[in-house]
Amino acid sequence: MEMSTRPYLIRAMHEWCVDSGFTPFIVVKVDASVQIPRQFVSDDRVTLNISHTATAALIINNEAITFKARFGGVARDIYVPIENVIGIYASENGHGIGFDVTKEKASEDPPPDKDPDPPKIERTRSFTIVK
Repeated sequence: MEMSTRPYLIRAMHEWCVDSGFTPFIVVKVDASVQIPRQFVSDDRVTLNISHTATAALIINNEAITFKARFGGVARDIYVPIENVIGIYASENGHGIGFDVTKEKASEDPPPDKDPDPPKIERTRSFTIVK
């Protein structure tokens, strides 16, 4: 099975944001696998600041993004599976990358005569869709 490029692109975009003095944010599709205070979720999505000043013990590995952050003054452990990341962008200018979040099985390909619809991304950010 081929490894996903998503975690590598997320790490690269995060590093670019930090090196450029920008604040990296991720947009997350929230489901049962995401560990986050639910009161901050809207329409099954949440946007999280993953800068070093907003997080503690930030780890972006090939499976998940984990960190500690304060929500309403309360420290929480956050867990986001990599496949739930919809995008990562710099808050200052909106430059970033968007991802398809449909969970696909590696052995299933879409029918050749039918193109899947591209995911809907907020127009205020300049994401590039990566599959």
